[in-house]
Amino acid sequence: MRARSIGLFIGLIIGISGCTSKDAAPAEPKAAEPVAAPAPAPAAEPAADPVATAKDIYTNRCTVCHGATGKGDGDGSAALDPKPRDFTEAEWQSSVTDEHLQKIIVYGGIAVGKAATMPANPDLDAKPEVVAELIKLIRGLAK
Repeated sequence: MRARSIGLFIGLIIGISGCTSKDAAPAEPKAAEPVAAPAPAPAAEPAADPVATAKDIYTNRCTVCHGATGKGDGDGSAALDPKPRDFTEAEWQSSVTDEHLQKIIVYGGIAVGKAATMPANPDLDAKPEVVAELIKLIRGLAK
């Protein structure tokens, strides 16, 4: 049995060394495929109007909880605890800075120690002009 194992081992070594022989011809290089020209870059879209974008974002993201008039009475507000902020309250408006509002809008309520139910909007981090318009919109809801 031992002799048989040694024979198999030697056969394996010979087989492996036969596969790596230096006498083997190098593989033929493949003909170079023609490289396609890069596709033309799409025409740059004009920058979206930050005012219109902010209004659209408020309508589609904020009114669900804060309501169209900012009173915190949107359709989704009934299920929330705590209730969404009423943007029309003059006292609250004077108590927060624009920087505070920017942080809440982009990073969510949890970023400023408020309710985690106020979601973050990380896509707006790269759009400071839209965030500035959202802040103006919120400020404009004060009584």
